[in-house]
Amino acid sequence: MRFSSDFLDEIRDRVPISAVVGRRVTWDRKKTNVSRQDYWACCPFHGEKSPSFHCEDRKGRYHCFGCGVSGDHFRFLTDLEGLSFMEAVQQVADMAGIAMPQPDPQAERREKERTSLQDVMEMATQFFQDQLQTANGARARAYLRERGLSGRTIETFRLGYAPESRNALKEYLASKGVPKEQIEACGLVVHGPDIPVSYDRFRDRIMFPILSSRDKVIAFGGRAMAADAMAKYLNSNETELFHKGNVLYNFSRARRAMQGADGADTLIAVEGYMDVIALYQAGIENAVAPLGTALTENQLQLMWKTTPVPVLCFDGDGAGQRAAFRAVDLALPHIKPGQSLRFAMLPDGKDPDDLVKRDGRQPFDRLLSEARPLAEMVWMRETQAGGFDTPEKRAELEAKLKQVVNVIADENVRRHYQQDVRDRLYAFFQGSQPGRGERGSFQGGGRSAGQGARNGGRPPGPVASSRGAISDRLARSGLVRGALDQPTLRESVLALTIVNHPQLLEDEYDEIAAIDYEHAGLQKLWSSLLTAVAEAGPTLSREILIQKLEAHGHGTLLRGLDQQIRNARLWIATEIAAPEDAREGYRQALALYKRARALKRQRMELEREIAEATETDDASRIEQVISALHEVQLEVARMENQEAIIDGFGVMSGRVKGPATGHGQ
Repeated sequence: MRFSSDFLDEIRDRVPISAVVGRRVTWDRKKTNVSRQDYWACCPFHGEKSPSFHCEDRKGRYHCFGCGVSGDHFRFLTDLEGLSFMEAVQQVADMAGIAMPQPDPQAERREKERTSLQDVMEMATQFFQDQLQTANGARARAYLRERGLSGRTIETFRLGYAPESRNALKEYLASKGVPKEQIEACGLVVHGPDIPVSYDRFRDRIMFPILSSRDKVIAFGGRAMAADAMAKYLNSNETELFHKGNVLYNFSRARRAMQGADGADTLIAVEGYMDVIALYQAGIENAVAPLGTALTENQLQLMWKTTPVPVLCFDGDGAGQRAAFRAVDLALPHIKPGQSLRFAMLPDGKDPDDLVKRDGRQPFDRLLSEARPLAEMVWMRETQAGGFDTPEKRAELEAKLKQVVNVIADENVRRHYQQDVRDRLYAFFQGSQPGRGERGSFQGGGRSAGQGARNGGRPPGPVASSRGAISDRLARSGLVRGALDQPTLRESVLALTIVNHPQLLEDEYDEIAAIDYEHAGLQKLWSSLLTAVAEAGPTLSREILIQKLEAHGHGTLLRGLDQQIRNARLWIATEIAAPEDAREGYRQALALYKRARALKRQRMELEREIAEATETDDASRIEQVISALHEVQLEVARMENQEAIIDGFGVMSGRVKGPATGHGQ
């Protein structure tokens, strides 16, 4: 029997994975943090004395850092207890108190029809991708390059182009044997009783495939190329596959980014497709976007299934603030213990693309670290107008705040919000009395409430300073520092090896193209390099590649990289290295680079845990995390002392270490 994805998701959501796993393991008391739904135990799949088996309820996954096993509720039962998939589903459904679905011929027929429609959507996606690479797609390609998107990013998100034609897609699908009923059912053409001949819905637009939570194309968003188009962005209409209010753009990829061992700890909701893609290219893979409309309750619930406190990122202008306040009203009735929202407000006139394009992800990470809690957004909205200089106005504010928080369904959360309102009002009104500050001033009184609006009711103190000190020490490391004037030696090795040996791209393209450089200059160089590779095709050579890169203004950077490499005597990255040596050295450098990035993410997570444990005064947890952080710092030190390039250069080629004659460019 085949189960629908909705049924499997529902029983997984109702039963914490720790309840399934906990019947076969004993949780380690020292490492387990029940409040964070974070569990550790000795792995049941292999013998070990110290716990390396990790189980996280909010992600619904387990992973052993010792033997590498991972999976969900059903995988655990099938692998450990030898159950069939049907038996595993039955067991979890029983724990959830949900009856197993009965065979439904009509439902199975609809599922087959949905599968057929998904096949058509896949064909349309490939058509749009192919059109982007034709002469008709030149303007679309130029636009994407101007937005700073690399060839690898364009391929990852499967961006395409719908030609300026009323029937190009329709005729293509018809030539593949797709009946018009299916083309219409997918929403790919405009049709109806008042339209004699159907025509393509998307014309002269950059196409963004929209995926389901199972990575199937279910709809499209199209960005108009013409300045006078009636709609700048156009989405697919509602179909059997696509219900706009239930879908988030990039959700499946963002969820995977959170499920890895070094995954992000929350989802970030931004406004549009390009915001998501720009953040992804900057290394922030956990961003999603609603589909051209205000955030819906179903979309919010979808985020909450993935993370307890998603961050909503809005523009800092009036429209962005209004959108944030609408999200406040949407969320308040549904918040629960451990389930809420935070709000990151962008600087006025800026979008995520602006923040990450020049300086990488650091400015956006800083913005997220300052995200405001939901309670503070409630307070901001009701007090931003000011003018509370009379008893009547103050009574009106108090009544309004009580009315707002009374919609919270959870009794305990509602009680704490009511107390938070009382505390803020007391501090605010005290500050607005004569002799206590500027009368009726929101700036004077409001920010004192709860130790200041910026801290969201949390007292400032040693947490921030200790985190800053840790970051400053690690920031001096060549492994984890951000983009500086000169690239790190390891990044220079990775980039220059490919410039001097572009044949490596033939075998290692996916991994090489996915490198996310921290140095801003290398980010631009890499975007130009991947574009040049795509344009040159099989005729690509070192000389042609360098010529194209210099034409794009990267000559000075290339010469600087070459000098940096030669000063360090890392000849394996220069043009004189034999292909076998260059490939082996590159693989070693790439492995070290990946490990360095993983250490950086691990360090940031540990710093966050120290801050949280300090806020809750959890001394034992602080000690554990500091110990783990110390291990990470030792590993960073060990890596910095480790040679990044192969010792004994020339083992394969017979070349001898030493400087090359001539210049590498």
